[in-house]
Amino acid sequence: MEPILTINHLTKKFGYLTAVKDLSFTINKGNVYGILGPNGSGKSTTLGIVLNVVNKTTGEFQWFNGNLSTHEALKKVGAIIERPNFYPYMTAYENLKLVCKIKEVDYSKIQEKLELVDLWDRKDHKFRTYSLGMKQRLAIASALLNDPEILILDEPTNGLDPQGIHKIRSLIKKIASDGTTILLASHLLDEVEKVCSHVVVLRKGEKLYSGPVDEMISSHGYLELRSNDTDKLIQFLEEKKMFGKIKIEEGLIVAFLDQPMEAQDINKLMFENGITLSHLVKRKESLEEQFLQLTDN
Repeated sequence: MEPILTINHLTKKFGYLTAVKDLSFTINKGNVYGILGPNGSGKSTTLGIVLNVVNKTTGEFQWFNGNLSTHEALKKVGAIIERPNFYPYMTAYENLKLVCKIKEVDYSKIQEKLELVDLWDRKDHKFRTYSLGMKQRLAIASALLNDPEILILDEPTNGLDPQGIHKIRSLIKKIASDGTTILLASHLLDEVEKVCSHVVVLRKGEKLYSGPVDEMISSHGYLELRSNDTDKLIQFLEEKKMFGKIKIEEGLIVAFLDQPMEAQDINKLMFENGITLSHLVKRKESLEEQFLQLTDN
């Protein structure tokens, strides 16, 4: 895997407040990474440091294996870390022409990127007439004008209505499918679960987990069970090492698996031990359940 961004023992202090604490992780080429955490967990500060707009206290980071200076490396990075800010009295096309001049990019890129974000038919409309979702998509088009190797987005769906959220998430998936690596900060579990392949979980500036989304906790799922003899069923579950935490929810017994096991094998095991199940469903833990377990610990 080719590393695009490597962060080693990064710490940032604002006076007595430690916003980022001894943070280390690597972003590899070709994936969609989410930095997940509640507001105040250090997501935006981390992005600010690697984009050279916030000074680190200690630690280090390097782009593209350290083969380029940060200044040169950032020419290969597209980023939106604040609310889209264009000239309101100018059209989308005119605004992107200015960005092309700054980035030294040919104007021919404008149509390509506006078509990508589904705004080409609104190219001659003034920026002030755009909805919040359209403004966000125009900002993404702007960030992509120089064909960056990585696109960085800070809370890309903040404040958008459901339709706007859907459009932004679909766009992120499309950009990723074209080979651009994406790093997005979000406090929304749903967002990370739907668009990200990898996740870094932060709480109060500290890393709780870094890796593939579906491996965030080595969970084997859980069972929803019901039987005519509830006490016998609970006693059996508590005696067997293959079952972990057991709880009762709305008349169903919920038992978490500590080892892989298929539903038919569980049914057979119960029957062999004199327990007849009237309800058996095996489920995979959602990212939300895994996240809550992770932060509880």
